Amino acid sequence: MIPGRIQGYGFDTSLGEIQREGNMKKIMVAMVLAVAVFCGCHIDPAGAEAGMKPDDWLSFGESRRIIIDTDAGGDDALAILMAAHSPNITIEGVTVLQGNVTIEQATKNALMTLETAGYECGVYPGATQALDGVERETFSVYGTDGMGDMDLVHPTGSPSEKSAVDFILETVRKYPDEIEIVALGPVTNIANAIMKAPETMTRVKRIWSMGSAGLGHGNATPAAEFNVYKDVDAYKVMLDSGVHITVIGLDVCDQEEAAIESHRLAEMEKKNPVLQYASRAFSKLLEFRAGTQGVDNVIICDAIAMGCVIWSDFVVDAVDCGASCITHDCEARGMVLFYRSDMTYDTMPKIENMNVRLVRRIRLDRLYENIVELLSGRD
Repeated sequence: MIPGRIQGYGFDTSLGEIQREGNMKKIMVAMVLAVAVFCGCHIDPAGAEAGMKPDDWLSFGESRRIIIDTDAGGDDALAILMAAHSPNITIEGVTVLQGNVTIEQATKNALMTLETAGYECGVYPGATQALDGVERETFSVYGTDGMGDMDLVHPTGSPSEKSAVDFILETVRKYPDEIEIVALGPVTNIANAIMKAPETMTRVKRIWSMGSAGLGHGNATPAAEFNVYKDVDAYKVMLDSGVHITVIGLDVCDQEEAAIESHRLAEMEKKNPVLQYASRAFSKLLEFRAGTQGVDNVIICDAIAMGCVIWSDFVVDAVDCGASCITHDCEARGMVLFYRSDMTYDTMPKIENMNVRLVRRIRLDRLYENIVELLSGRD
């Protein structure tokens, strides 16, 4: 088990530390940031107070209970490691499904990642196909095992016999209005839970979805992002559920400042076993991006989504939207349309159902350094 897990280590603690410094200006800036992030307002921390160190901006948020729902590829692994090392996070369990790799491989990957982190919680296998039963051909950019084909995956533990859906519903009933689901892959498990017990799922506090292209372009097709495209109908079920949803799209994480360069992956190789494991899991993605796009870095979308959960001041710009998913069998299948609350659309009446909060901008300064510090066991 990870030693020294502290519940409730968050804004109050950070404020206390600032107060001990006797600097009221910093207190006011920190309070403004907290309110801005909570309300989804736009604020630029880099310009909030000149001269503040980058370290002053990153703090753990309130204590939370989460379920991680994942197809357990390389960037999923980094996200799981981050949650396992975060003092404000309790991982109630990890539910897996077929996405990047088979359900059997995804389950092994999740087990191995938790063992590498030294974190004990259950792993619950779930969906093996999309809601419509159609397998849409994709390939794993993380290798055949989803973890870089580096012979990393040799778990000693076994998954639970309980299904992912049953675990989700039982946990939400046990902790109503407390459970947040962090969806790092297709959302078939979540959709199945919603369809089985819709009233129970209304007691989910929030779903964080790494899904859609946001306001940018897709990666499965020009219009669709992989996690949505893999099970479009499931994504629609989730969007229509009435559960509070925050979406982190490709446009937020698929930018140079959010990537990890190859030389930094090499640095991670020389550090502790956790960082080495994370680095090696990206091996095939690094090769893929170099060969197809001519870039020498990897994107870490799932880790960025997890950062939105664990760090209270990581999101600096978000907007409420009415989101709908194109499910028709056409070129735009899997595209998610976001009708923004801060926009007026000339040919449409006012959009009343603002069913998601869309993250548009995150803190990118010291992202790599903060991940390394987190996985180095510093709290």
